[in-house]
Amino acid sequence: MKIEDFDFDLPEELIAQTPLKDRTASNLMVLNREDESIEHRTFSDLLDYLQPGDSLVLNNTKVLPARLLGTKEETGASIELLLLHQIEGDRWEVLAKPAKKFKEGTTIHFGDGLLTATCVETLDQGGKIVEFDYEGIFLEVLNELGEMPLPPYIKEQLDDQERYQTVYAEDPGSAAAPTAGLHFTEELLNKIREQGINIVYLTLHVGLGTFRPVQVDDIEEHDMHAEYYHLSRESAEQLKATKENGGRVIAVGTTSIRTLETVMRDYGELKEASGWTDIFIYPPYQFQAVDGLITNFHLPKSTLIMLVSAFANQNFIMHAYHEAIRERYRFFSFGDAMIIL
Repeated sequence: MKIEDFDFDLPEELIAQTPLKDRTASNLMVLNREDESIEHRTFSDLLDYLQPGDSLVLNNTKVLPARLLGTKEETGASIELLLLHQIEGDRWEVLAKPAKKFKEGTTIHFGDGLLTATCVETLDQGGKIVEFDYEGIFLEVLNELGEMPLPPYIKEQLDDQERYQTVYAEDPGSAAAPTAGLHFTEELLNKIREQGINIVYLTLHVGLGTFRPVQVDDIEEHDMHAEYYHLSRESAEQLKATKENGGRVIAVGTTSIRTLETVMRDYGELKEASGWTDIFIYPPYQFQAVDGLITNFHLPKSTLIMLVSAFANQNFIMHAYHEAIRERYRFFSFGDAMIIL
């Protein structure tokens, strides 16, 4: 398929710049794959579409304060780093801005020297490998110096950094939030459990793939960046039991669906597994693990809208996006959501 098949015109004012005060107050578009019908609801109505015995799959990754603003040791020039993932020890893959000023051997200082980063390698895809130097515990230093890595289309200041974390975030390692999960509150999760619906957790640390646009006309030529995932034995067994008992597996977010489909692809069953996945899901694709999907509204021409188009139907999804624009839905990370069943 061609990249133009996933393009649409989005008015800039529909890009949500700030989160709503109430996480569950977002609009919820309900898509029925069978009859291609659309309903307009509120996210707090989610319980109306879940059934006892279903399993809701959440990505419990935690966003690192991965944006670091520093100065070059030699010139004092400003350079920004975005941490993507830990390679080994104090070596990390990062994005640098401006990348041209951060060459191999260059050192950047953060927080009056509390932390330094030296570039040790430039990667083919534009990333850098850096070695950090500091005293104490790295995550504590990062919490002191780092900022939340909001996407570039968000121009407003985020007053409460925790609004770019899910309420169930637990495992630090992401460079971006799994944004479909931002709509949940502890109260809503408790109501879901009380209705006999299983809450199942997995981990996928969101990395460079979130920030890389598709730059080829033929989408089959696009290379995904690998991201680390983990599915526990307990979660895998719960999901297998859900399927065996006739329940539905409903993934919250594209990260959850990519993890489950990776495990099915690699092992032929849902089992305890961890590793790196570069799975790229686009139409046509036969899903093996998932019966439903909760997701936000994504960027034009992105791998995320391609995945959603594979789960439903490309024409149906593009129609739904155009309807969302007509109905003034809010788009992207702090925007509204859809559930596809």
